[in-house]
Amino acid sequence: MTALLSVRGLKRHYPVRRPGGLFGRPATLKAVDGLDFDIPAGRTLGLVGESGCGKSTTARLVLGLVPPSAGEVRFDGGLVTAKHDAAWRRQRRRMQMVYQDPLGALDRRMPVAEQIGEPIAIHEPGLPAAERAERVAELMAQVGLGASMAQRYPHELSGGQRQRVVIARALALDPALLVCDEPVSALDVSIQAQVLNLLDDLRARTGFAALFISHDLKVVRQMSDRVAVMYLGRIVEEGAPEEVFHAPLHPYTQALVSAIPVPGRRRERIVLEGDPPNPVDVPAGCPFHPRCPVATARCTREVPRLERDAGRAVACHLVTAPAAHAAE
Repeated sequence: MTALLSVRGLKRHYPVRRPGGLFGRPATLKAVDGLDFDIPAGRTLGLVGESGCGKSTTARLVLGLVPPSAGEVRFDGGLVTAKHDAAWRRQRRRMQMVYQDPLGALDRRMPVAEQIGEPIAIHEPGLPAAERAERVAELMAQVGLGASMAQRYPHELSGGQRQRVVIARALALDPALLVCDEPVSALDVSIQAQVLNLLDDLRARTGFAALFISHDLKVVRQMSDRVAVMYLGRIVEEGAPEEVFHAPLHPYTQALVSAIPVPGRRRERIVLEGDPPNPVDVPAGCPFHPRCPVATARCTREVPRLERDAGRAVACHLVTAPAAHAAE
Protein backbone atom coordinates (compact mmCIF):
# COMPACT_ATOMS: atom_id res chain seq x y z
CA MET A 1 0.00 0.00 0.00
CA THR A 2 1.44 3.36 -1.09
CA ALA A 3 2.28 5.69 1.79
CA LEU A 4 0.65 9.11 2.01
CA LEU A 5 3.12 10.04 4.74
CA SER A 6 6.61 8.52 4.80
CA VAL A 7 9.16 9.18 7.55
CA ARG A 8 12.76 7.99 7.24
CA GLY A 9 15.67 8.39 9.65
CA LEU A 10 13.95 11.34 11.32
CA LYS A 11 15.92 13.06 14.08
CA ARG A 12 15.54 16.24 16.06
CA HIS A 13 18.41 17.09 18.42
CA TYR A 14 18.69 20.27 20.47
CA PRO A 15 21.94 21.73 21.79
CA VAL A 16 21.70 22.34 25.54
CA ARG A 17 24.03 23.04 28.44
CA ARG A 18 24.35 20.87 31.49
CA PRO A 19 23.70 22.52 34.87
CA GLY A 20 26.27 25.19 35.63
CA GLY A 21 24.95 28.30 33.88
CA LEU A 22 27.30 29.80 31.31
CA PHE A 23 30.02 27.39 32.38
CA GLY A 24 27.93 24.24 31.95
CA ARG A 25 29.28 21.71 29.47
CA PRO A 26 27.47 21.63 26.08
CA ALA A 27 25.32 18.58 25.49
CA THR A 28 22.67 17.30 23.07
CA LEU A 29 19.04 16.58 23.87
CA LYS A 30 17.85 13.81 21.55
CA ALA A 31 14.11 14.47 21.40
CA VAL A 32 13.63 12.30 18.29
CA ASP A 33 16.42 9.93 17.41
CA GLY A 34 15.80 8.05 14.17
CA LEU A 35 12.18 7.30 13.28
CA ASP A 36 10.91 5.27 10.34
CA PHE A 37 7.20 4.80 9.66
CA ASP A 38 4.58 5.06 6.92
CA ILE A 39 0.90 6.03 6.96
CA PRO A 40 -1.15 5.02 3.90
CA ALA A 41 -4.06 7.16 2.74
CA GLY A 42 -7.14 6.70 4.90
CA ARG A 43 -5.30 4.80 7.65
CA THR A 44 -4.36 5.74 11.21
CA LEU A 45 -1.05 5.16 12.97
CA GLY A 46 -1.20 5.41 16.74
CA LEU A 47 1.98 6.67 18.38
CA VAL A 48 2.12 5.81 22.08
CA GLY A 49 4.64 6.26 24.86
CA GLU A 50 5.37 7.97 28.16
CA SER A 51 5.54 11.76 28.49
CA GLY A 52 8.84 13.11 27.21
CA CYS A 53 9.49 10.31 24.72
CA GLY A 54 9.32 12.66 21.70
CA LYS A 55 5.74 12.19 20.48
CA SER A 56 4.83 15.88 20.26
CA THR A 57 8.18 16.73 18.65
CA THR A 58 7.38 14.08 16.04
CA ALA A 59 4.06 15.82 15.34
CA ARG A 60 5.80 19.17 14.79
CA LEU A 61 8.38 17.57 12.51
CA VAL A 62 5.69 15.86 10.41
CA LEU A 63 3.90 19.17 9.89
CA GLY A 64 7.10 21.06 9.07
CA LEU A 65 6.76 23.33 12.10
CA VAL A 66 10.38 22.61 13.07
CA PRO A 67 13.23 21.41 10.84
CA PRO A 68 14.74 17.94 11.36
CA SER A 69 18.34 17.50 12.42
CA ALA A 70 18.53 14.53 10.05
CA GLY A 71 16.23 12.36 7.97
CA GLU A 72 13.17 13.38 6.00
CA VAL A 73 9.39 13.54 5.95
CA ARG A 74 7.54 13.06 2.65
CA PHE A 75 3.87 13.84 2.22
CA ASP A 76 2.15 12.60 -0.94
CA GLY A 77 5.60 12.25 -2.52
CA GLY A 78 6.77 15.78 -1.73
CA LEU A 79 9.47 16.64 0.79
CA VAL A 80 8.16 18.42 3.90
CA THR A 81 10.40 21.29 4.96
CA ALA A 82 10.13 23.96 7.65
CA LYS A 83 10.76 26.84 5.24
CA HIS A 84 7.19 28.15 5.60
CA ASP A 85 7.22 29.19 1.95
CA ALA A 86 4.49 28.83 -0.70
CA ALA A 87 5.17 25.11 -1.17
CA TRP A 88 4.93 24.54 2.59
CA ARG A 89 1.63 26.43 2.74
CA ARG A 90 0.20 24.26 -0.05
CA GLN A 91 1.21 21.14 1.88
CA ARG A 92 -0.12 22.46 5.19
CA ARG A 93 -3.52 23.01 3.62
CA ARG A 94 -3.75 19.22 3.32
CA MET A 95 -2.10 18.48 6.70
CA GLN A 96 -3.96 19.77 9.74
CA MET A 97 -3.59 19.38 13.50
CA VAL A 98 -5.91 18.76 16.44
CA TYR A 99 -4.25 20.05 19.60
CA GLN A 100 -4.27 18.78 23.17
CA ASP A 101 -5.55 22.00 24.73
CA PRO A 102 -8.58 23.26 22.78
CA LEU A 103 -8.83 26.52 24.73
CA GLY A 104 -5.18 27.32 24.03
CA ALA A 105 -5.67 26.48 20.34
CA LEU A 106 -8.55 28.93 19.92
CA ASP A 107 -8.59 32.74 19.82
CA ARG A 108 -10.66 33.85 22.80
CA ARG A 109 -11.60 37.08 21.01
CA MET A 110 -13.26 35.40 17.99
CA PRO A 111 -16.67 33.70 17.82
CA VAL A 112 -16.91 30.03 16.86
CA ALA A 113 -18.10 30.51 13.27
CA GLU A 114 -15.32 32.98 12.50
CA GLN A 115 -12.67 30.64 13.86
CA ILE A 116 -13.93 27.66 11.86
CA GLY A 117 -14.10 29.77 8.71
CA GLU A 118 -10.67 31.37 9.17
CA PRO A 119 -8.69 28.68 7.24
CA ILE A 120 -11.16 28.98 4.35
CA ALA A 121 -10.80 32.77 4.31
CA ILE A 122 -6.99 32.46 4.26
CA HIS A 123 -6.67 29.75 1.62
CA GLU A 124 -9.72 30.63 -0.51
CA PRO A 125 -9.89 34.44 -0.32
CA GLY A 126 -12.07 34.68 -3.44
CA LEU A 127 -14.87 32.52 -2.02
CA PRO A 128 -18.04 34.59 -1.48
CA ALA A 129 -18.92 35.19 2.18
CA ALA A 130 -22.29 33.43 1.79
CA GLU A 131 -20.62 30.24 0.52
CA ARG A 132 -18.06 30.37 3.32
CA ALA A 133 -20.83 30.75 5.87
CA GLU A 134 -22.67 27.79 4.35
CA ARG A 135 -19.55 25.65 4.57
CA VAL A 136 -19.00 26.67 8.20
CA ALA A 137 -22.58 25.68 9.01
CA GLU A 138 -22.01 22.27 7.40
CA LEU A 139 -18.80 21.76 9.39
CA MET A 140 -20.52 22.66 12.63
CA ALA A 141 -23.26 20.16 11.89
CA GLN A 142 -20.68 17.48 11.08
CA VAL A 143 -19.04 17.81 14.49
CA GLY A 144 -22.31 18.06 16.41
CA LEU A 145 -22.38 21.78 17.15
CA GLY A 146 -25.76 23.49 16.92
CA ALA A 147 -26.26 26.61 14.83
CA SER A 148 -26.97 28.55 18.04
CA MET A 149 -23.28 28.22 18.99
CA ALA A 150 -22.00 30.04 15.91
CA GLN A 151 -21.62 33.39 17.67
CA ARG A 152 -20.42 32.09 21.01
CA TYR A 153 -16.86 32.59 22.23
CA PRO A 154 -14.54 29.80 23.45
CA HIS A 155 -14.99 30.65 27.14
CA GLU A 156 -18.75 30.12 26.72
CA LEU A 157 -18.27 26.50 25.62
CA SER A 158 -17.50 23.29 27.47
CA GLY A 159 -14.18 21.49 26.93
CA GLY A 160 -15.80 18.95 24.63
CA GLN A 161 -17.50 21.66 22.59
CA ARG A 162 -14.25 23.57 22.24
CA GLN A 163 -12.51 20.46 20.95
CA ARG A 164 -15.33 20.01 18.41
CA VAL A 165 -14.62 23.55 17.19
CA VAL A 166 -10.92 22.66 16.83
CA ILE A 167 -11.82 19.52 14.86
CA ALA A 168 -14.23 21.46 12.60
CA ARG A 169 -11.52 24.04 11.89
CA ALA A 170 -9.00 21.30 11.12
CA LEU A 171 -11.44 19.74 8.63
CA ALA A 172 -12.38 23.05 6.97
CA LEU A 173 -9.95 22.53 4.07
CA ASP A 174 -10.70 18.81 3.62
CA PRO A 175 -7.21 17.61 4.67
CA ALA A 176 -5.71 14.31 3.62
CA LEU A 177 -3.85 13.95 6.96
CA LEU A 178 -4.88 14.87 10.48
CA VAL A 179 -2.24 14.97 13.22
CA CYS A 180 -3.96 14.49 16.59
CA ASP A 181 -1.67 15.27 19.53
CA GLU A 182 -3.29 13.98 22.74
CA PRO A 183 -6.68 15.28 21.50
CA VAL A 184 -8.73 14.03 24.48
CA SER A 185 -6.26 14.07 27.38
CA ALA A 186 -7.56 17.44 28.64
CA LEU A 187 -11.20 16.27 28.64
CA ASP A 188 -13.30 14.47 31.22
CA VAL A 189 -13.49 10.71 30.74
CA SER A 190 -17.19 10.84 29.79
CA ILE A 191 -16.47 13.46 27.12
CA GLN A 192 -13.39 11.63 25.80
CA ALA A 193 -15.49 8.79 24.44
CA GLN A 194 -17.77 11.21 22.58
CA VAL A 195 -14.87 13.02 20.92
CA LEU A 196 -13.12 9.75 20.00
CA ASN A 197 -16.31 8.37 18.46
CA LEU A 198 -16.71 11.63 16.54
CA LEU A 199 -13.16 11.42 15.13
CA ASP A 200 -13.69 7.78 14.20
CA ASP A 201 -16.96 8.60 12.45
CA LEU A 202 -15.46 11.58 10.60
CA ARG A 203 -12.54 9.48 9.40
CA ALA A 204 -14.92 6.84 8.07
CA ARG A 205 -16.98 9.49 6.25
CA THR A 206 -14.23 11.74 4.88
CA GLY A 207 -11.35 9.27 4.47
CA PHE A 208 -8.51 11.29 6.00
CA ALA A 209 -5.39 9.54 7.28
CA ALA A 210 -4.23 10.28 10.83
CA LEU A 211 -1.22 10.26 13.10
CA PHE A 212 -2.86 9.74 16.49
CA ILE A 213 -0.59 10.54 19.42
CA SER A 214 -1.44 9.54 22.99
CA HIS A 215 0.02 8.18 26.21
CA ASP A 216 -3.19 6.17 26.73
CA LEU A 217 -2.94 2.68 25.24
CA LYS A 218 -6.69 2.05 25.37
CA VAL A 219 -7.34 5.19 23.31
CA VAL A 220 -4.67 4.29 20.76
CA ARG A 221 -6.04 0.77 20.48
CA GLN A 222 -9.51 2.10 19.69
CA MET A 223 -8.40 4.64 17.09
CA SER A 224 -5.54 2.99 15.18
CA ASP A 225 -5.00 0.62 12.27
CA ARG A 226 -1.37 0.25 13.37
CA VAL A 227 0.38 1.08 16.62
CA ALA A 228 3.96 2.30 17.13
CA VAL A 229 5.39 2.28 20.65
CA MET A 230 7.95 5.01 21.31
CA TYR A 231 10.63 5.15 23.98
CA LEU A 232 13.22 7.89 24.40
CA GLY A 233 12.98 9.21 20.84
CA ARG A 234 12.83 5.81 19.12
CA ILE A 235 10.17 3.36 18.00
CA VAL A 236 10.70 0.08 19.84
CA GLU A 237 7.71 -1.86 18.48
CA GLU A 238 5.14 -1.55 15.72
CA GLY A 239 2.28 -3.70 14.51
CA ALA A 240 -1.46 -4.14 14.21
CA PRO A 241 -3.29 -3.27 17.45
CA GLU A 242 -4.51 -6.82 18.08
CA GLU A 243 -0.95 -8.13 17.74
CA VAL A 244 0.72 -5.45 19.85
CA PHE A 245 -1.85 -5.68 22.64
CA HIS A 246 -2.36 -9.46 22.68
CA ALA A 247 1.24 -10.52 22.05
CA PRO A 248 3.64 -7.63 22.78
CA LEU A 249 7.23 -8.41 21.87
CA HIS A 250 9.36 -5.65 23.39
CA PRO A 251 9.79 -5.69 27.21
CA TYR A 252 8.70 -2.05 27.38
CA THR A 253 5.49 -2.78 25.45
CA GLN A 254 4.87 -5.80 27.66
CA ALA A 255 5.07 -3.56 30.74
CA LEU A 256 2.69 -0.99 29.24
CA VAL A 257 0.15 -3.62 28.19
CA SER A 258 0.30 -5.34 31.58
CA ALA A 259 -1.06 -2.15 33.19
CA ILE A 260 -4.27 -2.25 31.13
CA PRO A 261 -7.10 -3.73 33.25
CA VAL A 262 -8.98 -6.66 31.70
CA PRO A 263 -12.59 -7.12 32.93
CA GLY A 264 -13.08 -10.45 34.65
CA ARG A 265 -9.43 -11.42 34.54
CA ARG A 266 -6.50 -10.81 36.82
CA ARG A 267 -3.33 -9.82 34.99
CA GLU A 268 0.14 -9.82 36.49
CA ARG A 269 1.52 -6.31 36.17
CA ILE A 270 5.13 -5.72 35.15
CA VAL A 271 6.46 -2.82 37.22
CA LEU A 272 9.44 -1.05 35.69
CA GLU A 273 12.14 0.21 38.03
CA GLY A 274 13.11 3.87 37.92
CA ASP A 275 12.12 6.64 35.52
CA PRO A 276 12.95 7.06 31.83
CA PRO A 277 16.51 8.38 31.42
CA ASN A 278 17.08 12.04 30.62
CA PRO A 279 17.18 12.43 26.80
CA VAL A 280 20.35 14.48 27.33
CA ASP A 281 22.01 11.46 28.94
CA VAL A 282 20.76 8.56 26.86
CA PRO A 283 22.47 5.38 28.10
CA ALA A 284 24.84 3.48 25.84
CA GLY A 285 23.44 0.47 24.07
CA CYS A 286 19.68 -0.07 24.20
CA PRO A 287 18.11 3.07 25.74
CA PHE A 288 15.69 0.86 27.69
CA HIS A 289 18.28 -1.45 29.27
CA PRO A 290 18.55 0.36 32.67
CA ARG A 291 14.85 -0.40 33.30
CA CYS A 292 14.55 -3.67 31.40
CA PRO A 293 13.93 -6.75 33.59
CA VAL A 294 15.58 -9.10 31.05
CA ALA A 295 18.53 -7.00 29.80
CA THR A 296 21.79 -8.78 29.00
CA ALA A 297 25.37 -7.53 28.72
CA ARG A 298 24.86 -7.06 24.98
CA CYS A 299 22.00 -4.65 25.69
CA THR A 300 24.39 -2.33 27.53
CA ARG A 301 26.72 -2.13 24.52
CA GLU A 302 24.71 -2.31 21.28
CA VAL A 303 21.74 -0.25 20.11
CA PRO A 304 19.16 -2.69 18.66
CA ARG A 305 17.84 -2.01 15.17
CA LEU A 306 14.12 -1.91 14.41
CA GLU A 307 13.74 -5.21 12.56
CA ARG A 308 10.64 -5.70 10.39
CA ASP A 309 9.09 -9.02 9.44
CA ALA A 310 5.56 -10.05 8.40
CA GLY A 311 3.97 -6.77 9.44
CA ARG A 312 5.64 -6.66 12.86
CA ALA A 313 8.62 -4.56 13.91
CA VAL A 314 10.64 -4.67 17.12
CA ALA A 315 13.93 -3.22 18.34
CA CYS A 316 15.20 -5.74 20.87
CA HIS A 317 18.24 -8.04 20.94
CA LEU A 318 16.15 -10.72 22.65
CA VAL A 319 13.48 -10.85 19.93
CA THR A 320 14.90 -12.09 16.65
CA ALA A 321 11.85 -13.43 14.81
CA PRO A 322 8.76 -11.20 15.00
CA ALA A 323 6.91 -13.39 12.51
CA ALA A 324 7.44 -16.47 14.64
CA HIS A 325 6.19 -14.69 17.77
CA ALA A 326 3.18 -13.28 15.98
CA ALA A 327 2.17 -16.78 14.85
CA GLU A 328 2.36 -18.29 18.34
